Amino acid sequence: MYTHVWNKYLPIIRILLKKSAKEAQSLSFNVSDFEKIGPQKKTGFNFSLEFNKGRVSNMAGLSGPAKELLAVLTQDTVVKQLLHVGEYHLTMNAKFVLGIQQLNSFAEETQLSVEMEAVA
Repeated sequence: MYTHVWNKYLPIIRILLKKSAKEAQSLSFNVSDFEKIGPQKKTGFNFSLEFNKGRVSNMAGLSGPAKELLAVLTQDTVVKQLLHVGEYHLTMNAKFVLGIQQLNSFAEETQLSVEMEAVA
């Protein structure tokens, strides 16, 4: 149902995933893209996806839109590579804003390893 919406925004999501290494990113969706599909029950369009080295750590209880976003993201080779490198947190709120945050960027990991070597 929502796959075509996620595919429409996939190029932008891909760019924001890359930019999230520097700072948290957000993407405001066109509300009508979601509402014309139909209302979402209980959880609405709120969800959270937590990726750790390419795996989703909170798979249980994901809503339909979240599962379809997950499917679209994992089918894209560039996004899949990005997700395998680090830890990402994607959240969608009731105002149809997708937040993208990379919790451990490659630069931070490199800095940590340099600091650890300096101490040793």
